[in-house]
Amino acid sequence: MNLPNKLTIFRIVLVPIMVIIPLLDIQGTWLGIPYTYWIINFIFIIASITDKLDGYLARKNNQVTNFGKFADPLADKILVLSAMLLLVDLGKLPAWIPIIILAREFIVSGYRLIAVEQGGKVISASIFGKIKTVTQIIAIIIAFIDINSFGTCFNGGLTGIQLVLNILQTSMMIICVLATIISGIDYLKDGKKFLM
Repeated sequence: MNLPNKLTIFRIVLVPIMVIIPLLDIQGTWLGIPYTYWIINFIFIIASITDKLDGYLARKNNQVTNFGKFADPLADKILVLSAMLLLVDLGKLPAWIPIIILAREFIVSGYRLIAVEQGGKVISASIFGKIKTVTQIIAIIIAFIDINSFGTCFNGGLTGIQLVLNILQTSMMIICVLATIISGIDYLKDGKKFLM
């Protein structure tokens, strides 16, 4: 097994570790943020770095494999959706955000399968798909260090760094959801000929 595939598997292994952290009842805070959130965030950042690294190494060293083509996007979805569900469970994110993202991923995955089956053509990601990926990673990282929930900035009462973090988290999540919807529509338009 080559290094890019090992990095993909490592990313998948990090997900259950990340999910277990809140169950450990770790006490204490740093900069007013619970250690639990810092640890989850650190694991998420490491996993996100391996996402970029495995793809880069696979292309650079000509080590693209069928396993990598299958496992890499799957690992990305598992990582992001697990982190978002953790945020929902912690009361920091409304459930409708990961629901929209999950629905889009099912639609896109289905379309990709049909496209490959019908003609071997892979529908490539649009610019909105790339925006979705970047903004959701940034939003998740900020959400874990923001002590307030999504959208608290609209209620007033926040000041200083708390206000800045919440505005950043909320705006990145909103951009992520909009890019998710637009990129999903793009896939529907690009892939409709395969359903005919």
